[in-house]
Amino acid sequence: MIKTLRRKFIAATMLSLAAVLLVILGGVNLMSYQKVISDADAILELLCANSGTFPEFPAGKRPAQTAAQPPVSADKRGFGERGLSPETPYESRYFSVVLDEAGQVVYTDTVQIAAIDGDTAASYAQAVWQSGRTSGFWEDYRYACRSEANGWRIIFLDCGRTLSGFRTTLLASVMLALVGLGAVLVLLLILSGRIIRPVAESYEKQKQFITDAGHELKTPLTIISADTDLAEMECGESEWLEDIRRQAQRLTGLTEDLIYLSRMEEAQPRLQFLEFPISDVVEEMAQSFVAPARSQDKNLDIEVRPMISCNGDEKAVRQLVSILMDNALKYAPPGGQLALRLERQGRAVVLTVSNTTVHPVDKESLEHLFDRFYRGDQSRNTQTGGYGLGLSIAKSIVAAHRGKIRAESPAPDTLMILVTLPG
Repeated sequence: MIKTLRRKFIAATMLSLAAVLLVILGGVNLMSYQKVISDADAILELLCANSGTFPEFPAGKRPAQTAAQPPVSADKRGFGERGLSPETPYESRYFSVVLDEAGQVVYTDTVQIAAIDGDTAASYAQAVWQSGRTSGFWEDYRYACRSEANGWRIIFLDCGRTLSGFRTTLLASVMLALVGLGAVLVLLLILSGRIIRPVAESYEKQKQFITDAGHELKTPLTIISADTDLAEMECGESEWLEDIRRQAQRLTGLTEDLIYLSRMEEAQPRLQFLEFPISDVVEEMAQSFVAPARSQDKNLDIEVRPMISCNGDEKAVRQLVSILMDNALKYAPPGGQLALRLERQGRAVVLTVSNTTVHPVDKESLEHLFDRFYRGDQSRNTQTGGYGLGLSIAKSIVAAHRGKIRAESPAPDTLMILVTLPG
């Protein structure tokens, strides 16, 4: 249990840290990528407004106008309005292709780029035309498609340098995050033992107390039972003596269950794992409940696939089946249905025990059925007896066999316990 608690603590811490890093680094890199796109789109918008070229006179750099010169258009003065630097025309590499209405190349303009020739530019434009998109990325080139009088102009802007910087930042952030997670994992592996040490010590003391108290209680309970038998021999049968004997037996059973739970939760439970015919064992244990079920007017359906073997402790598996069948028999109402199934699914052995219930089974009860001293049907506690340790013991037995146990409610008035054991 302590090892499981430690693993869960480390896993929860690592998942929380990974989630925080994912949000922070993901947000930073996403904003960086959006910045690359927005800057590229601003440049493409300016190029599209000027037929594939930058304005001749950027704002603040144009010569003084004379009366004979026509005024420069707003688009040729709008670098600052789009958040662009006046140096943008000298830093940008781009090319454009004009297509007719049929998608055929009319001409290409590759003057402002050295890495692309006319044929390559035409092939890029044809591919973009066939995709039907008006904007996006083609390799490392951001493109925009605008209609003109002669057809369509597709402008490509080289974003290789900015995308390379973004990728470098993304890779660096991922590597740093992984290194940070690795460092935290190492620290947790070193420090988690110290963190949970008080819990481990308290848990060990609790188990030791249960074991010691159980052994100490056995002697007086044995004496009480023996004295009861002697008193009955001398004084005759009495309802008071019978009540003393019955309560002593209940306390003896509770003590044995607590000691068994304590032993099962040790790091290495004292079980003998051998291959045995689990079909025969389950069939034998289930048949022993046919008569009690019939006497209580309850129908028991048994379906056990023959010739199934399992590697485990036969005695513990017998106790597991007994606990599950006893639990189903206790909480099934008169006239109710009980069912036991044993089958092989792949390499696993699946044991299913189900019973109808008086009241609908809620999800909260399913989550706590395997807790110690928990009983879902509180209204019948005094009638059914027991202390709510049966399913806890069943869970410990299954865990010792490296299996899984869970509770389901396939219908509102049906409880089903499913046990999966390795074959």
